Order: sequence, then structure tokens, then C-alpha cells
Amino acid sequence: METIQTNLVTDVRQRVAEVVVGQDTVVERLLIALFTGGHLLLQGVPGLAKTLLVQTISNAIDLRFSRVQFTIDLLPSDILGSEVLDQRNNEFRTHLGPIFTNLLLADEINRAAPKVQSALLEAMQERKVTIGNETHTLPAPFLVIATQNPIEQSGTFELPEAQLDRFMLCHRLDYPSSSEEENVLQRSLSLGLQQTDGGAVPRTAFDLLDKKPVATVADLVEMMAAVQEVHVSDVFQKHTVEVVRRTRRHPSIEIGGSPRAGLAMIQAARARAFIHGRDYVVPEDLYALAEDVLLHRIRLKYEALAEGVSGVSVLKEILSEAG
Repeated sequence: METIQTNLVTDVRQRVAEVVVGQDTVVERLLIALFTGGHLLLQGVPGLAKTLLVQTISNAIDLRFSRVQFTIDLLPSDILGSEVLDQRNNEFRTHLGPIFTNLLLADEINRAAPKVQSALLEAMQERKVTIGNETHTLPAPFLVIATQNPIEQSGTFELPEAQLDRFMLCHRLDYPSSSEEENVLQRSLSLGLQQTDGGAVPRTAFDLLDKKPVATVADLVEMMAAVQEVHVSDVFQKHTVEVVRRTRRHPSIEIGGSPRAGLAMIQAARARAFIHGRDYVVPEDLYALAEDVLLHRIRLKYEALAEGVSGVSVLKEILSEAG
């Protein structure tokens, strides 16, 4: 396992470090999503390199990649595809949308109307899409990595609970440290210009992306198979169930985690253990992943929100009681 783990995880981390400063935890979450086929939601203000991270990962692994920029006027057919009339033979043919890929980057997903967001539900859960009267199976592997701006920003919609529950992980990005931000500025000073057709434009970090992959789909499948062999003890399973059930009983929580939360925790913990070179999960995996797995699946009561209670504080209380 150690050899398999080193071949891909180390290479991907090195590739990301060439372009993005810091963000080690985010890279780990991206790898967890890739190794489990789970969907990942990245939340943070603009400018934290969310899109750059995903594109770097997609270039590092030889996967089919599509990006959809979500806007208010986006239609479901712009993502899924549609039936188009072929005027030469007067017959309808199916035009497949960008969702027919291995890795779909849904950029600023909460800027689209709820109707468009709900169009992803069938694809995210069942890995298939219905266009007209026909059902089409999506390529394997298939996962959605979505970026989301804080819902307080103008022009954004809150994602419905049903769709949030489909995301295995929701990771919240924070601002870089002072030293990391200085490193970002130093790198930008050395980018220079890119000259094309007699003109020139300033280069950005996107111009540094290396499109040569360090791993193939076969390598990724091998990782996914190895993750499924990671041992999960009965004690860990019971602990996971207890933590999820406590979210349903807490007096400050209106909606707790569904059974899908427990499934997500088990799979994410397996992948995290594999990334750290273990063939078994430990309690540290649960505590490290708890916020990303559970926080977007719970909703606080209005009374708790009015009293200034936060989801993070409630979850920490649940974990301390369960521990």
C-alpha cells in the first residue's frame, strides 16, 4: 500500500505546490473525493485559488475534465444536454452536455437558480442523466467538485438541503497566513509577460499549469480499489453512528445528519487513512473530517441562531460528548 500511496499522492501534492501556495488540507480533501468518487463542495470568498486548485488536480490526473461557470441565466440543458432537431433528416438527435465527463467543475454553483442546481441531483446520486425519454449513463469515474461563494454575497442562492446532502464533503477555505500571502505576492512578481501575436498580456498562475499528467485513470482506479480495502472496525462504525444520531437529538439543531452522513464519514475516513499510509481508520480521521462531513448537513433552529449559536460550536460539543 505504501508504494501505491507514494506514487500518486506525493506526485499530486508536488504538482499542486508548483502552482498554489499552502492549502494542504484542501488538497487532501480533493484526493479523498477522487479516491472515493464522492462529490466535494469548496466554500470561500473569491480569490482563494479554488478554481486553480481543481484545474491543477484535473491536469495532474489524466481525466476528462469539464468546467461550467454557473450564472443566473444558466439553463439545465446547458449542463445536461438536450435533444436537437437535425434538419437534414428531420429527426431528433441527442446533444450531450458538459456533465458527461470524469471531473466536472461547477464554478460558483450558488449563482445559478435553484432549478439548475436541482438538475444535478440525479447525476450526482445515480450517475445518470435523463434527456427527453432516454437515460444516459455518465462516464466512470464521475464526480462533481463545486465552488461556492458565501451566501451573504449578492447574486447568490442558498443550495437546497437535498443537494447539499449529495456532497460527501464541504470544505471551508480560509485566508492564507501572512507568510503564505507574501509568498503569493513574490511568485506573482516573477511571472512576467506572455507574448502572443505581436502583443502581450501579464501571466497568471493559470499559465503555470502543467498539462502533462502524473497519473492515469488506471492508477486512480488502483487507488480507489486500495481505499476499499482499508479496515473499518466495529467500534469506529458505532462511534460514527452515535455522532450522527446526536446531531438529530441536539436541542439547538432543527435538521440533523441523514444516514448518508454516516456513509460519507466511513468512506472519507478510509480515504484519509490511505492518504496517510494506513490500512485502518483511527478516531483522528473522524474528528479531522467531522466539520466537512456534517456541518453542511445540519440546520440550526431559529432560536439558536438568534442567541448567536454557531454550527461549529454545536458540532464541537457533540464530538466532545461522543468522545
